[in-house]
Amino acid sequence: MTTIGAVGTYLPPWGTERARSAGPDEDAVTLGVAAARAAIHRSGPDTVRRVVFVTRDLPLLEGGNGAALLAGIGLEARVPVVEQVGGAPAALDAVVDAGPGTLVVAVDLAPAGAGAVLLGDPTGHAGPEVAPAGRVVRSMPVRVRAADGIVRDYDDPRLQRERGLGVAVERLGLPAKPAVVAGLPARQAAALCAGRAPILPTTGASATVFAIAALAEVGSPALVLAVEQGSATAVTVAGVPAVRRDERSPTPLPAVTANPGPEIAISLAAYERAFEPKLRWEAGRCDACGALAFPPRYRCLQCGSEAGWSLTPLPRRGEVYTVTTVHVPVPGLPTPYSLAIVELDGVDVRALVKVTGVPAGTAGIGNRGSLVLRRVAVRSGIPDYGYALLPDPPVTGETAPAALAALAEGALR
Repeated sequence: MTTIGAVGTYLPPWGTERARSAGPDEDAVTLGVAAARAAIHRSGPDTVRRVVFVTRDLPLLEGGNGAALLAGIGLEARVPVVEQVGGAPAALDAVVDAGPGTLVVAVDLAPAGAGAVLLGDPTGHAGPEVAPAGRVVRSMPVRVRAADGIVRDYDDPRLQRERGLGVAVERLGLPAKPAVVAGLPARQAAALCAGRAPILPTTGASATVFAIAALAEVGSPALVLAVEQGSATAVTVAGVPAVRRDERSPTPLPAVTANPGPEIAISLAAYERAFEPKLRWEAGRCDACGALAFPPRYRCLQCGSEAGWSLTPLPRRGEVYTVTTVHVPVPGLPTPYSLAIVELDGVDVRALVKVTGVPAGTAGIGNRGSLVLRRVAVRSGIPDYGYALLPDPPVTGETAPAALAALAEGALR
């Protein structure tokens, strides 16, 4: 029997209430990092012993995404990562079969969303228990994406309902109707549920995590069902998990211009040198005088020492010192976009970063925000990750005191 320690969810700020869209600087890794950091917000990274990454949208099929995922979450490089291609049943299987200390991260890009479940009990308090209620693995390939990358749909709703989903649910032999169903559009899910079914923002792997998070609405104990084409997995959850949501109100994607031209080629030597400090958001601390430098330097500008540097984590909150918006077309980059120099909290470091999550030109001097992992470019087919400033949402009306308190605690990121 598995115990849920914490649940984290993330929705991109772009799209509508019905469906979110990943931004031009987001992919499965950046979405997964946001959800994972939400899940381990209180317990910390030391509670994670293993990561299972479930998605159908792996950025790299060869070369691996695990190192970027671990660095963005803040986990040590020795933590094993399992990258698994799958949908809602695969994510639920990963949750129910995982041992304590496993962080299951599930991501979708259409509609976009991510969720993470930390298994075990890192706080010392009894968490919800998850027990398997049934599993059926069948083949009903009504929608496929093969090695050629082309998606093919065999659009036959009656076949899918009667020979796909219908047979899978029948073979499960569930003792009652589920409280929430992951993997189906809202109307189809509601037809299978007992009572009023919660509406989930995604229909793929991450829908499983959103379904578990929705137990705060439907109560416990409850049956959770995850389906995909001809396969299904069901579990019983006894208890309501602690959920931390990183879900801002949606706004339409702003219009940008994609600029054709030769892309900037990647230098793997430079990529390797910058990987750790850039993705882990770390500065070099001079071993001689303690001065910080970001990025790390060979020679300290304060004391001139070349004795060496030690990497130290940087704060992930700061204030805009100055900002500009670029309208000049740059090959390979959508324009316009904003660049900001951010003065980080509590340290004598300013960082030059792009602004994300808001339309270009809307961030101003004095705005506060969080530094979040984003895909800054794709060079020679390789995602190049870095950090961007996500400005805090406006604080207005009666919600101002609560929102300010949440920001002070870092609860919005």
